[in-house]
Amino acid sequence: MKVDGHDAYLATPDASNAKKDTAILFIPDVISIWKNSMLIADQYAERGYLTLIIDPFKGDALSLNRPAGFDFVSWLTKGSDGNNPHTTEAVDPIIEAAIAYLKTEHKIKKLGAVGYCFGAKYVCRHFKNGIEAGFVAHPSFVEEAELEGFKAPLSIAAAETDAIFPTDKRHRSEEILAKNGYPYQIYLYSQVVHGFAVRADTSKKIERFAQERAFEQAVTWFDNWLV
Repeated sequence: MKVDGHDAYLATPDASNAKKDTAILFIPDVISIWKNSMLIADQYAERGYLTLIIDPFKGDALSLNRPAGFDFVSWLTKGSDGNNPHTTEAVDPIIEAAIAYLKTEHKIKKLGAVGYCFGAKYVCRHFKNGIEAGFVAHPSFVEEAELEGFKAPLSIAAAETDAIFPTDKRHRSEEILAKNGYPYQIYLYSQVVHGFAVRADTSKKIERFAQERAFEQAVTWFDNWLV
């Protein structure tokens, strides 16, 4: 499906357990809409949450396995063709369109958001547009001012090994969230790396456990702070 011209995926709960006037906006990692993210969205729907994944990359998502020497910064700032940047100036309007779609087309009054990796930044940035509770996993590139600006309950799932969200940044996030004064939690999952909540190797018990628990962490958070 499309939302304002952007690729999207909508997971709809069964009427018997749908949470009235409530939805989750799913802002994905750089792989965007693929089998894993759609399966997670379906799981949120099974738990009663209308869930919309929006593609923030205008069709320019990355593959799971990128070639050696891939220039991530160039892709982020310019896009694959040099004319499709994935900067805040480009992504913010896409997130705003997704929120508007949920509020107008589905009459959503209680909006939560999940952000995986890249998507975490935009959960924080769009509190101002009506996000009432958030969950982020192994967040990427979230600036302190963006985290400070999220004036609502926020849950974070962190990996033990994560060069993008290392120990010092995790501890600094605790300080910021404590100062904000809203409910927060930071769960640290051992023996997993950045991306585990979406891209775990489920043949490995520790990774499967962490991915499953991170999902339950998110659902429990929304059940308590959104519904």
